[in-house]
Amino acid sequence: MKFNFKTSYIIAIVAVLVVLLLFGGRMFFIIDAGERGVIFRPYTSGLDTENIYGEGFHIIAPWNNLYVFNVREQQRDEMMDVLDRNGLSISTDITVRFNPIYNRIGNLYQQFGINYINVLVIPEVRSTVRQVAGRYTAEEIYSTKRSEVEMAIKEETRMVLGENFIDMRALLIRSINLPDQIKGAIESKLKQEQEALAYEYRLRREESEAERRRIEAEGIANFNRIINASLTDQILKQRGIEATISLAESPNSKVVVIGGGKEGLPLILGGN
Repeated sequence: MKFNFKTSYIIAIVAVLVVLLLFGGRMFFIIDAGERGVIFRPYTSGLDTENIYGEGFHIIAPWNNLYVFNVREQQRDEMMDVLDRNGLSISTDITVRFNPIYNRIGNLYQQFGINYINVLVIPEVRSTVRQVAGRYTAEEIYSTKRSEVEMAIKEETRMVLGENFIDMRALLIRSINLPDQIKGAIESKLKQEQEALAYEYRLRREESEAERRRIEAEGIANFNRIINASLTDQILKQRGIEATISLAESPNSKVVVIGGGKEGLPLILGGN
């Protein structure tokens, strides 16, 4: 009996070791930092989209599958040719930074699989850039509405990726390149427009200065008319009398000729 117990014990250990050797790679998993896992149970409930496996050591049944996703922020650089509203080809260089939404990787795997970057992210970025560029002319994209174009691309890309379980952290348009001939024509046009605006500004400034001077001259003329209208003979005589009295009271010596001045005013001569 004792021999049979030992034999059974040894057989059990050997069986466990065989199972570990055969299925250990499918039973024991370590999920690293910056990763999440989702389990697929082919013989029971299928893909478990609700329960997400976090970092650390995990044991699963050997007939189930654990799919591990990198949920760190990732970056992809894309160069593409797009068409503007008039059908002109424009070369763009774009960088997009993103990561899967942690608690939605089950849904992400269900709809797009483990290769979601090439199936979802890159095609949607390309599609959005082309759609937005097609609403503007080359000149607007290159210069006058570049900020508006970049903002539209970012907002629309973030929205479409967010609806598909991707958190877009940033989208950078590193360069927008036009054919040299078109680029030169646009830059020449912009230069002429700037010169015209500068000339128009100088004209407005000169017109404003001329208007200021005209108003100033009218004010002086009106002032003189008012003064002249108020200087009657009686007022002038009164001012003369006041001036004569003031001079007569001064300590300086002088000669006063009575009635020698205009309108019979005293005439004051000499003085020290």
